Amino acid sequence: MRMNYRKVHPEAFETMLKLEHYMHTSGIEKTMYELIKIRASQINGCAFCLDMHTKELLGMGEAPERVYLLSVWKEAPCYSEKEKAALELTESLTLVASGGLPQQVYDRVREHWSEQEFVVLIMAINTINSWNRIAISTGMYPGCFS
Repeated sequence: MRMNYRKVHPEAFETMLKLEHYMHTSGIEKTMYELIKIRASQINGCAFCLDMHTKELLGMGEAPERVYLLSVWKEAPCYSEKEKAALELTESLTLVASGGLPQQVYDRVREHWSEQEFVVLIMAINTINSWNRIAISTGMYPGCFS
């Protein structure tokens, strides 16, 4: 690990924890939030977060195939249309520099999620992308705090 940012700047860590606390009180289903975390972490290549959130989702009793097939969610029948819409939004916003948020993705998400829920999804995606960037830039890896 390059540095333990939690010790170097505890206020920054506490700020992220406040954002995480908001997510846990936002009304988003825990399973959906974990799916978003895993998919964004796959795209960003964050081993620390992938390890943490796949274990978390499996520990919640989620079917293993829903964890294993997440990188190919478009072809996997184990995800609902509502989950697929959120995962497509996750990909678009995680890769926002590649094409923004296409109108058709927005429209698909809005078929399943209200305006308020859409904002919660954006916050969920932003939260995990922030955690990924912190973990990657500080050199975190699975078990680094053990």
